Amino acid sequence: MKKLTKIIGIAFLSLTIFSCSSDSDSQPTIVDIASDNADFTILVRALERTNLVSTLDGAGQFTVFAPTNTAFNTFFTSLGAGVTVENVDAAVLKNILLNHVIGEEIKSGALPAASYASTLSPINATPTSPTISMFVQKAGSVVTINGGVSSKGAVVTTADLDASNGVIHVVNSVIQIPTLVDHVVDNPDFETLQTVVTSTDQAAVLAALSGLTPSAPATLFAPNNTAFATALGAGGFANGATAPQVTKVLQYHVTTAGNVRANQLMNNQVVPMFTNPVQNVTVILGTGTVDIKDTQNILSRVFQADIQASNGVIHGVNTVLRPF
Repeated sequence: MKKLTKIIGIAFLSLTIFSCSSDSDSQPTIVDIASDNADFTILVRALERTNLVSTLDGAGQFTVFAPTNTAFNTFFTSLGAGVTVENVDAAVLKNILLNHVIGEEIKSGALPAASYASTLSPINATPTSPTISMFVQKAGSVVTINGGVSSKGAVVTTADLDASNGVIHVVNSVIQIPTLVDHVVDNPDFETLQTVVTSTDQAAVLAALSGLTPSAPATLFAPNNTAFATALGAGGFANGATAPQVTKVLQYHVTTAGNVRANQLMNNQVVPMFTNPVQNVTVILGTGTVDIKDTQNILSRVFQADIQASNGVIHGVNTVLRPF
């Protein structure tokens, strides 16, 4: 009797395991969901053209911000007359698609009010290349990517389409790859920096930042709104500064050393900046902290590192650096 009970127990356990396995196997992948949705035909064809089907149909966990057919058609029209998913440059299309993918599953309920995530879109062809950052904002149930449609980003229209290998969030626009200036514009915490850089007096600074390219990138130490409030407020060193002085301050936040990620910074490293003549800052590394020391030996702490753009990287700092 004991033997029979044992056999029945083993059989029941085997059936349970098989049943769980079958349930998992039957859950659709990200590609399955896209393929079964008539509004994702262009997305599926784009995945086929760029050989990304196996990536999003396989193991691992992903979050995909999936543009609709309408979103893709609008994007292709912006590239020029007659551009379609069939004739757009495949390399460009692949980088755009990867800019919609995060390498982990993130449901909408787990999104904070504002945060950065790393997409799978590399900045160059180097195997260890950094990948483009995505700025995600959430207000109530509304999720906005990279500033929304008005700023080359998108808004989530349908969230949490659950797949066996991740989740899909439907978006109303193709998310274009951001530049340094785009990332500054998209983040409300850099609003004052945006206002100063885009002022008429600083047109040359904006042109220089906008003219940066993936082959000639720069690193921007971007002060947040609080930092500017202190610098421009009563008693602040930049209060009453002339336009040329403001230009020098802005230039003193951009390094000539290229795309410098946080893990490339070294303690007591001297970094040249864009001022004319060149002035330096010094990197001070602590236990889990990065500070930038200016000409007045004042430390500005990096509070947000490695905001990666196509033509450089941003490190948010909490104090405006002083070149004078």
